[in-house]
Amino acid sequence: MAFPCHPMCQSAREDPSLNFHEPSEISNSVNRSKDLPSLRTTLKKDLTQAASSRDMEPISCFEEFTPIIAADEVDDETYLFQCSSAGLYQCRVTGLVFLMKAEGDVVYRTVPWNRRLLAQHHKKPAGPLFDIKCQQQSVCQLHLPHCELISTGGGQFLQVAHVNDEGIEFITPHKITESHAFINITGFSRFGNVKGEDSPPDPVQALVLLFYKPPVNPHPRSVLSVLLVPRNVVIRHVKHTRRELNGEEMYIDIPSRCSLSPKQVYTLSTAPDDDLIVVQPNEAEFHGEYLNSSVPSFQVIFNRVITDVNLSLTHKSSFSCVWKSEVCLLPNRVRTLSLPPNEKLLNVRSSIIKGISGPVLSSLMDKLLEKKVITDAEREEAIVMPNRSDRARFVIDTVRNKGERATSQMIESLWELDSFFCEYVGLI
Repeated sequence: MAFPCHPMCQSAREDPSLNFHEPSEISNSVNRSKDLPSLRTTLKKDLTQAASSRDMEPISCFEEFTPIIAADEVDDETYLFQCSSAGLYQCRVTGLVFLMKAEGDVVYRTVPWNRRLLAQHHKKPAGPLFDIKCQQQSVCQLHLPHCELISTGGGQFLQVAHVNDEGIEFITPHKITESHAFINITGFSRFGNVKGEDSPPDPVQALVLLFYKPPVNPHPRSVLSVLLVPRNVVIRHVKHTRRELNGEEMYIDIPSRCSLSPKQVYTLSTAPDDDLIVVQPNEAEFHGEYLNSSVPSFQVIFNRVITDVNLSLTHKSSFSCVWKSEVCLLPNRVRTLSLPPNEKLLNVRSSIIKGISGPVLSSLMDKLLEKKVITDAEREEAIVMPNRSDRARFVIDTVRNKGERATSQMIESLWELDSFFCEYVGLI
């Protein structure tokens, strides 16, 4: 995936090329607005004064926020956090925590590591590399998510790489909790967790991620991809990368946390276990590297229709089970994926009518007009309708009546405009 660079310390509101939108709404501007939900924290009044001291002891209480998201021309994603007051805030998408000493707009995204540069310093990535900008310079402390097991002695080799135009420096965190490494900052560029190349392969916090390609009638064959990844991967990025490589597949959200040891071999088993269920390969090594986070360690191939399966991951040498789960392979959203486009859209028609925002609906009609899915007359007929729900109903039914090809174009266009909303209603 390509990650183009933003100008250094460029304010979000000065860059009109970024098409920021919230999960269910596209905004034409990223200027702070009274319509945006308040991000004010409930921390005590002395937080503003405490935040101004960069040597302060970090506060454990924080407020979660969902960032505004922009996708640029090459499908990269950039996040915007519009903060209205001092406080401690955690991003739900990336896990990053910002200690704000005042209001400000924080623009951030993941970018590729320069492996050659790290190798020159005998380092390796221990998480994503974040490019972070804040023109107001109001972030005084950054908490980077890590996957080390601090309670068992891990994390002693953990550092934060600070990458800028002049080169790279390595910062020893002034505090490491079970989930984050804390550093004080005065400027902005790129930050990410690293470890020494020769650091011991101690167990780390990990995730087992599942992606399912359901059967397509009349064929019963389906495939479940099983990914073993460090816990501090950005799951949204893994989903995006796999979609680019593999097309439509269903991410199955299950309890996925476990502890895995890098360079150790694990086996995956299923119940039921019969000749029509194949696990390949028979065993896999956990690499423990963030860079391989979209590549499956195992694939489970089902040559018959199956609705539920029990999975268990076992350490090969000790025979100890490190993770197990019952997995439902045919929830409503998985069934939707195997349907023809017309039926897929019909299944979520009422949810789209109820939940689609006005800006997204307007942009959708523009795209459908550009692709000649609807005519000028049909677009004008929809625009004059005073009620948003009526406009959405008219557009959906008009497109569905034009057949599968037109419906596919509408689904694709809506995904491009608001992938969060498509996932929410079960369209994708």
